[in-house]
Parts: sequence; structure tokens; C-alpha cells
Amino acid sequence: MTDAPTADPALPEYLRRLLAAGDDLPLRHRIPRPTATARRSAVLILFGEGPRGADVLLIEKSAHLRTHAGQPAFPGGGADPDDDYPVGTALREAEEEAGIDPDGVRVLATLPELFLGPSDNLVVPVVGWWDDPRDVTVGDPREVARVARVPLADLADPANRFRVAHPSGYVGPAFGVAGMVVWGFTGGLLDAILEAAGLARPWDTTDVRQLPPLGARRPQLPGTLDPVDDEDAAAPTVADPAPDGPPASTVPPR
Repeated sequence: MTDAPTADPALPEYLRRLLAAGDDLPLRHRIPRPTATARRSAVLILFGEGPRGADVLLIEKSAHLRTHAGQPAFPGGGADPDDDYPVGTALREAEEEAGIDPDGVRVLATLPELFLGPSDNLVVPVVGWWDDPRDVTVGDPREVARVARVPLADLADPANRFRVAHPSGYVGPAFGVAGMVVWGFTGGLLDAILEAAGLARPWDTTDVRQLPPLGARRPQLPGTLDPVDDEDAAAPTVADPAPDGPPASTVPPR
């Protein structure tokens, strides 16, 4: 992990705890070793203080994409040749997908890289802080349906937590927040972040809900970042109604 201002008194305590524990993020030990051909990718985990307290930025992918359709995620995607990787990649993608001004983001650290085997992607989570949060906007509506600032209190609420079972055989943690299900790579990373930040609360891990391949046009494991073509090269997203109408709720019923 890069040097982080863990002693900065201006940062919230939960964020200082996360940065201090970042080198041993609980998720990293459940990720296989990367291949020599892994594609470099990055996601931005952007924290801020919103109307309902501490929050994190998520996006929701367009329902019309060939893969990851309707899936929530952190803004992010594959590195471009001229990126200052990984920070430049994460900031560029956040600007393109959610209208985030890179100059308004204080980059705090990069967490250990995580390998997504099914898509052969090596993903670096970049942790950022919004000193002066601004409105978020949908960037390219062909890729992003909505952008949302999700309160950490909602993510930690046991009532919003469960596990999902995907037809691929994947079973993992999920969150029912902001009218969507956050699962796969993003759900697992949020689960690890809450634990490392000291925000996790006991929840019913026996509550497992079947998750259909929402919007998928071909079978694949959840939460992957494999690019199929230019329109789908970004990571999944979450927020306000899409230009062509609000997406259907993705929260499975109890």
C-alpha cells in the first residue's frame, strides 16, 4: 500500500483504521494468484461526508451492456497506455463515469491489488477522500445508468445484508442498498472494507438469496471486469434513474 496519512486528524476515524489495516485487507487472502497475462485495472473507492453522514460512491451499469448489465460497482476500468496507473486510471474512470473532478479528490492510498481470475484482471483499489463533495452525474449513459453516494450506515445495517448465490456457483456477501443489490467483486470488497474500518456489525450469513444473471447475455462469474468491447470496458456502477427510464429493482425478495 502507498504511504497514507493515517495520523491526519482531519480524516474520520473509520478511514484511518481502514488505511492502517489496508495491507492486510481481509479479502486479499481469498483471491487467487494473478497470471502473467493479467490486464491492469483500477477502481476508485471514494469516501465523503454527505447529508446522511459518511458515504461511498457507487455506480450502476447500464441495463443495455453485453456484460455486467445493471450491476453496481465502484467506478473504474482498464488502464489506458498513457495513464499514470493505477491512480490516474481510477481518477480518469471516475470522471468519465460519474463526473468526478480529479482535482477535488485527495488520494490517500492504494490497497493491495486483487486478481479476478475469470476475467484475467489485476485490480488495484484506490482510496480517495472528498474534502468538498460535489454533485455526481451520469457520464456516458451507454455505460452508466446511475451514480449514488451510499451511506456507510446503510451498508453496515444488518437488515441490508445477506449472501447471494449465482447460477455460476458463486456464493458471496451482498448488500441491498439504494434500490440495488451490490454483490460479486464489489460486494466482497465492501465487506472487507467494513471489517477493516471497524464498521462491520453482526448479520445473518445464513440468509442466502438466489440471484439470476441480471441482464447477462452470456454466462460469466459475477463482478468481473473483462472488456468485451469499448462500450463495456468500465467497471459496474450505481445511482439516479437512467435517461431511458429507471432500472428495475435488483433486490431479491426475502
